[in-house]
Amino acid sequence: MHPLGAANELARDESGRLYSVRMRELFKDLHVDMSAVEALGALKIAGHMLGLLQERWAERHGLTQGRLGVLFRLYRCGDIPLGDLALDLDYTPRNITGLVDHLERDGLVERVPDSSDRRSIRARLTKAGRERIEAVWKEGVDHQFEMVEGFSKDDLAQLRHLCLQLVVNARKELGK
Repeated sequence: MHPLGAANELARDESGRLYSVRMRELFKDLHVDMSAVEALGALKIAGHMLGLLQERWAERHGLTQGRLGVLFRLYRCGDIPLGDLALDLDYTPRNITGLVDHLERDGLVERVPDSSDRRSIRARLTKAGRERIEAVWKEGVDHQFEMVEGFSKDDLAQLRHLCLQLVVNARKELGK
């Protein structure tokens, strides 16, 4: 099913707020408050759509979303131990190894020894990697502003707060 298809058709309620027509149909006969389910479902749809857009944008630049994330992190932070890079990007060490392998083959990243820890390897942008990320990062930021067109600074602060409150609540759940 295509993410932009009828399964994700949106409409406005009597207050002018968007909702998923399909989700409302699925839950209409339950006669219970489904506001939490509906809100989290909307967040899931939004997250999925943003991921698709990010992947499409990265592909236009000959990268994957993961590789682009590694390049951007190295661009902003400099040399990083591979383990720290995995933690920063919320990837497994194995995934980071694969991403760095590909970027290294493409001449965009190199592995260098960590002078403070002989057991650790750091990732570093090559000159080509720096040039590549410098050519695309501003466009990526501009795309994010397009995604929040019509949002006020207060809307964005509230969106950030609500999403991170969900993170706090999820961490509590995961800790049980």
